[in-house]
Amino acid sequence: MIKFLVNCLVFVIDKLYKKRPYARFYVLETVARVPYFSFVSVLHLYETLGIWRKAEWLKVHFAQAWNEYHHLLIMESLGGNRRFIDRFLARFTALIYYWVIVFLYMVSPRHAYYFSQLVEEHAYHTYDNFLRRNAAKLKQLPAPIVAINYYRDGDLYMFDEFQTSRRPYDRRPVINNLYDVFVCIRDDEAEHVTTAIQCQHPQAQTTFKSPHAAYIITPKASAADTEYKTVG
Repeated sequence: MIKFLVNCLVFVIDKLYKKRPYARFYVLETVARVPYFSFVSVLHLYETLGIWRKAEWLKVHFAQAWNEYHHLLIMESLGGNRRFIDRFLARFTALIYYWVIVFLYMVSPRHAYYFSQLVEEHAYHTYDNFLRRNAAKLKQLPAPIVAINYYRDGDLYMFDEFQTSRRPYDRRPVINNLYDVFVCIRDDEAEHVTTAIQCQHPQAQTTFKSPHAAYIITPKASAADTEYKTVG
């Protein structure tokens, strides 16, 4: 059923936006960030009721939502949201998707994370195909300011926080053109896939930690020389 729902979503987006990549990415990013809203909502509810407190999960999922938000801002800067019909479709789908994931997360977190994994895998392959087909053109285009501010010049604490397959400071994107921006977005989606898989592990409730919680960071002369010591 989960694969069927994701395949239906993918089929509609792919068919409607076959020749309009930026609009397609806008819709995709609007929908892709929704699961993290759902996860955070349910986790806050559980914490309020005293059922389950997972501050580390909240932090990672918020960082994921923050990352997807900047993907969305990038697509908007490229004109992906110019048409009313695209904005309506994206937001209407996101509204339905939100409640589906809320319900699924309350019934079975593992299946909710699997749903998110499939969506992020599709996003990764979509961006990867786009990069391979348009590499030369993208390298000639400038990077949007919002991408430069997020990936290169901004405070990268939140960026590190969703890199669950890496140690903090391991990944520092280079942004020289639009091609580099889409490489970063593609690689972000791969990180989201990794996190979704980790959250499905049978021992995830006791082993899953945010990157900054998993390591004590002792700054040295530069970020590249940072020393890491595993906690516990």
